[in-house]
Amino acid sequence: MKTVDDVEIIQLPRILDERGNLSVAEQFNHVPFEIKRVYWLYDVPGGESRGSHAHKTLSQLIIAASGSFRVTLDDGQNRRSFFLNRPYQGLLVHPGLWRDLEDFSSGSVCMVLASEVYKEEDYIREYDEFLKFRGL
Repeated sequence: MKTVDDVEIIQLPRILDERGNLSVAEQFNHVPFEIKRVYWLYDVPGGESRGSHAHKTLSQLIIAASGSFRVTLDDGQNRRSFFLNRPYQGLLVHPGLWRDLEDFSSGSVCMVLASEVYKEEDYIREYDEFLKFRGL
């Protein structure tokens, strides 16, 4: 099972243009999984957090499409935080890691590319259950 030390920031291509820049994320090229779902978080009120769960099988690439926020990952023994604020970088989050998203800047947009469609049974929403899932 992966730990927080296995998490990485993926650099996405940047096409710089005076008319406006462009980045792209292609499955199996820039993203190491088939993209089955894309969703985004926006208008998150100041002081609110999102996430606070883990997934059993789903992988994610989390991108700050606009603005910034912090992602804290937990493997049951160690925690690691990442400050995302560049739309050409994505945080690759493996299954079995607890995640919390906090400190959203005003107007921020968090875009998530997911390896699976929504399945409630894939979520672990209680931290004690997460620790049992991790064998701790």
